[in-house]
Amino acid sequence: MSRFRLIKAMLGPLLRALLRPQVEGAERIPGSGPVILAGNHLTFIDSMVLPLVTERQVFFIGKDEYVKGRSLKGRLMAWFFTGVGMIPVDRDGGRGGVAALMTGRRILEEGRVFGIYPEGTRSPDGRLYRGRTGIARLALMTGAPVVPFAMIGTDAFQPGGKGVPRPAPGRRIDVRFGEPLDFTRYEGMDRDRYVLRAVTDEVMSEVMRLSGQEYVDVYATKAKAA
Repeated sequence: MSRFRLIKAMLGPLLRALLRPQVEGAERIPGSGPVILAGNHLTFIDSMVLPLVTERQVFFIGKDEYVKGRSLKGRLMAWFFTGVGMIPVDRDGGRGGVAALMTGRRILEEGRVFGIYPEGTRSPDGRLYRGRTGIARLALMTGAPVVPFAMIGTDAFQPGGKGVPRPAPGRRIDVRFGEPLDFTRYEGMDRDRYVLRAVTDEVMSEVMRLSGQEYVDVYATKAKAA
């Protein structure tokens, strides 16, 4: 049994009991071949919920600081996150964005599932912010379909994105997957900034429809800085 399957078997029932996720549209994720899952990002546990509710293993980029801890807690976090599919990348370095993009491309070219939050960071206030065009570049470079998804309610279990998730009486998490989006009509145009923005905005429009969030046409990082 792979570590991914072992973790799901060990922690899946506990997380399901705690978070009570309700899933819509998981059958829309293709059963084979490269797939990009693109969704909103409310809190830290989004990356714990997504592998729990998908049949295929989802690989995603995470800060390398999550796997550098030498304490027992740090080692357990590293074992968990690398087991469910996190690939550590130093995103704070000057070439962090390029490294993340190339890692995603490699995963997709291997025929796997790559998860990405186009906002680039957690929402500071629960609204949906402008998507960064890395999602579009990945889709156009690889030809992989994009399945939009929405996390609803995860921030109620972990406000502020930190600390141990706690039960929220009377609340649950909803995860909604949309229909796959095909952008192969833009093949060879992955350096056209207008095409990249149009593709990214189409993805974010679907995420907004699924999540019901208010949309803000600025980057979340700028909103946090302000």
